[in-house]
Amino acid sequence: MSEAPQQSATPWWRDAAIFQVYPRSFADGNGDGTGDLAGIRDRLPYLVELGVDALWISPWYVSPLADGGYDVADYRDIDPAFGTLDEAGRLIAEAHGLGLRIIVDLVPNHCSDRHPWFRAALAAGPGSAERALFHFRPGRGDEGELPPNDWRSHFGGPAWTRVEQPADGRPGEWFLHMFAPEQPDWNWEHPEVRAEFESVLRFWLDLGVDGFRIDVTDHLVKEDGLPDSAGHHGRPDPWRDQEGVHEVYRGWRSVTDAYPGDRMFVAELWERDPARFCRYLRGDELHTAFNFALLKSPWDPAALRKVIDDTLATHAPVGAAPTWVLSNHDTTRHVTRYGRADSGYDFDRARRFGLPVDLELGTRRARAAALLTFALPGGVYVYQGDELGLWEVEDIPDELRQDPTWLRSGGVDRGRDGCRVPLPWSGTERPFGFGPEGSVPWLNVQPVEWKDHTAAAQSGDPGSHLALYRTALRLRRAEPGLGDGTMRWLRSDPAVLDFARDGDFRCLLNLGPTPVALPEHSEVLLASGPLHGNWLPGDVAVWLRSQPS
Repeated sequence: MSEAPQQSATPWWRDAAIFQVYPRSFADGNGDGTGDLAGIRDRLPYLVELGVDALWISPWYVSPLADGGYDVADYRDIDPAFGTLDEAGRLIAEAHGLGLRIIVDLVPNHCSDRHPWFRAALAAGPGSAERALFHFRPGRGDEGELPPNDWRSHFGGPAWTRVEQPADGRPGEWFLHMFAPEQPDWNWEHPEVRAEFESVLRFWLDLGVDGFRIDVTDHLVKEDGLPDSAGHHGRPDPWRDQEGVHEVYRGWRSVTDAYPGDRMFVAELWERDPARFCRYLRGDELHTAFNFALLKSPWDPAALRKVIDDTLATHAPVGAAPTWVLSNHDTTRHVTRYGRADSGYDFDRARRFGLPVDLELGTRRARAAALLTFALPGGVYVYQGDELGLWEVEDIPDELRQDPTWLRSGGVDRGRDGCRVPLPWSGTERPFGFGPEGSVPWLNVQPVEWKDHTAAAQSGDPGSHLALYRTALRLRRAEPGLGDGTMRWLRSDPAVLDFARDGDFRCLLNLGPTPVALPEHSEVLLASGPLHGNWLPGDVAVWLRSQPS
């Protein structure tokens, strides 16, 4: 097991800056078109220079890639397209040697239909011990031709698929999959499933990982009897946020607490009810959860202030540190969102392709949003490409799209491929340093305009997006008032967010069209765009050293 970075008095995850690596699209080390562990290892110095504290690596496990790696066939091995388990161990050790921690993605709600346990369940037939590990049910209707209930897959269509009888090939039972049919849901009422995942946790903790991001955290336990959603008056939905899920995470917390070095969990949790959200963050459950309310908020001062207030109020009762995130591998990149007339975001209307986008406006707002989030109390996440100011690639040819949401919706939902396009690192022609010259990325749609947005092109430009992120993250680490702690709002113009952190740090963000006068200050630490003398223009954020009282 590799040595983790030195432990501090405050748990590192309470104010860490964490960089999300979507490995397939990060960097291709061997030229086969797919990002891999060799590419990540090669870019570790870049991430150190960026100023982040940890990497969250999206699933790297053995997978048929029916859902970009979130269909896991083996939870204890690395997919050959990415590398080997030995190489993963070297990556963890090298990252630790550079002061970086490693968080891996855990997918406990479902596995791949290629997982050995599910293959055994298909072969064993109804009533078997193997099928009890999943949710197999007879169908409704005279011949069992209807799904067992009315649940819908998040990727479109029914949440049930019918299988053949192993004995004679006739239509048989149905199995549950809240996502793609290639992703059968585990039965978390079964003790073997619970024991298996605690074993998986220990496997990766023994290898040296510092934490886990939990995919669809609230989905694991389903309501007894799997009742229909229609007419269901219980709270919550029958397929999520059941009371039993907290018992699972209390067991997981006891596992991580037995290891040194402040190992942590971060939950993917889209729960809107603050009271139910914070229950996952009680002292004996999970450490942190993604704060998606900020990501969904429109570019509006009242809306953003409410999100910040509500987030802090939600976390306070359990003493948890909030997190702030603007984009990830599932959402439209925020440069694009902020360049639309309607800048809000919701999965129900998420990928609204074809709407006008002002990329200059979106970029200006994205720079300001970075300074806002980096100045707020708690931790912050950076999705790969955020630091380069990349935008959503919307004009992907239909034949190249691979997201199951595109396939399952019959093309109604254009899918998430646009935020997963391989990164541009250097050069003026594709693949822009993603892989060796002449290699073809797995999703070969990098915009030609990205030649001006490569890491190499921006590194020498003090006004670039990358330079802003590097400077902001360096200051965030150096300023004693930033990271974990408290904040207080200061009286300001209604279009301005103005707050102070401990000490003499102050952040202002002008979301209005009219410049506003800067308050008295002793120093401008950093601005997201040019200041007009002592005036703060619209869609610009600034960090100030306050004038001593």
